[in-house]
Amino acid sequence: MTIDALPRTFRFYICQLEYPYILIMATKSGILKTSVAKKVAMALSGFFLMFFLLQHCTINMLSVISPDAFNETSHFMGTNALVQYLLQPVLIFGVVFHLLMGMVLEQKNRASRTVNYAYSKPAASSSWMSRNMIITGIMVMLFLGLHFYDFWLPEIKTKFINGDMTGMLSDGSGYRYFEELTHKFVDPIRVVIYVVAFVFLSLHLMHGFQSSFQSVGFRKNTWTPLIQKLSMIYAVVIPAAFVFIAIYHHLAHH
Repeated sequence: MTIDALPRTFRFYICQLEYPYILIMATKSGILKTSVAKKVAMALSGFFLMFFLLQHCTINMLSVISPDAFNETSHFMGTNALVQYLLQPVLIFGVVFHLLMGMVLEQKNRASRTVNYAYSKPAASSSWMSRNMIITGIMVMLFLGLHFYDFWLPEIKTKFINGDMTGMLSDGSGYRYFEELTHKFVDPIRVVIYVVAFVFLSLHLMHGFQSSFQSVGFRKNTWTPLIQKLSMIYAVVIPAAFVFIAIYHHLAHH
């Protein structure tokens, strides 16, 4: 049975799991030369990152509900070979690809604008979010740099440079993940930076979520209301949850 013979839903999830390989091969073969192909590739990378964001938010929310559950889950994710050596590189590729493809599409869109009548009144033809996706995207990427500095780089140093895969505190009293998380949110300046960053993420998702569905073919009017509602729910709830986590730990451990 070929992938084309599968139901659309199954084909969609298979593409999500295999999208880095697909995008690499598409780049090498020249398929991504067309604007439509670039937008589809952008959408696929966006779907993958939104799925990761949901999973990451769920795990972080455990730090509010149960520190022990958060520690156990974090240790599993941090020491599982599949996560560390397959999914983690895929995630990094997805982030970089999404940023670069967004910049390419933005440049192409700017170069192709030969008519200015719609751009003279941009609010009449498009939303603020759609016109400023590159700005909100760059702000989110800058925040990711801080987030990597706060959590990912120290984790890499501890596990792969120092060779400590135990996940334990220095005194051996328990796992270190919850303590490291709460320690970062003691600083009010860092909390403010996180809050602002997730506001930009929310603005980015308000357009990016529904735009991704449109790029992969969900253009019928029957789908539009549902996609718009899901887009608003996702774009508000997920960033708000991250903001809540940061503020909660700041107030609880300050």
